[in-house]
Parts: sequence; C-alpha cells; structure tokens
Amino acid sequence: MDDRITIIEGPPPTFQTIEDGWALGLNEGPSLYQLAVTQLRTFNGPALVERCHRAWSKQDSIYLHYRNPMGLEESAPILAARSLETQDGHVLLLWVRREPDLDEDDFDDDDREEGSVE
Repeated sequence: MDDRITIIEGPPPTFQTIEDGWALGLNEGPSLYQLAVTQLRTFNGPALVERCHRAWSKQDSIYLHYRNPMGLEESAPILAARSLETQDGHVLLLWVRREPDLDEDDFDDDDREEGSVE
C-alpha cells in the first residue's frame, strides 16, 4: 500500500492542467503527457508527502488512485507532492502525469478514410 495514495471518499479529484512554470520540467521523456495538479483534503498531509519521498528515494513510482466521474477506478503517477496546513485542516497538492485527452475533433475525416479497412 505504500506505492499509492488512494482517495477513499468524496468526489473525484479535479485536475488543473499545467502549461507553464517549473512543473513542465517533469514532462521530460520520449512521450508527451499532460501534467496536472490537484488539491485534496487529508487528515495527515505531511505523512503522505513522506510516503512519496520514501518511494522516490528508492527509485520507485507512487500513484494516485481514484474513481473517475463514471465511477471507474483510475490511477496517475505522482510526480511531486506538497502539504499545506489551512484553517480547515491539511491540504495535499499533487502534481500528476495523465494521458493526453483526445477529442473526436482531433481527428480529420481524411485520416479516418486512409486508415480504415472495410
């Protein structure tokens, strides 16, 4: 269980896409991913950040597990974590890597005709 942070109750997380700043350096690699940040209320934010640090110090990955709006389980690799203390309790900021969203409009009709086999 140390390789994941699981959202056990509440609504699905909302992800804000990152398009500038230091976090873009986390996207270096052969594939292009969407970087996003999410804020989660938690009971003990510093312990969850420490869990991330332990995994990263061993060169392991750690994942955010959650249910999407349709109720299906999903996970996203956590790239950075920070805990904040507010008047309402701890808030955990997680920077994650997500697969790029592909809309139906991203494909041309010409691309479909060339690649289709009937």
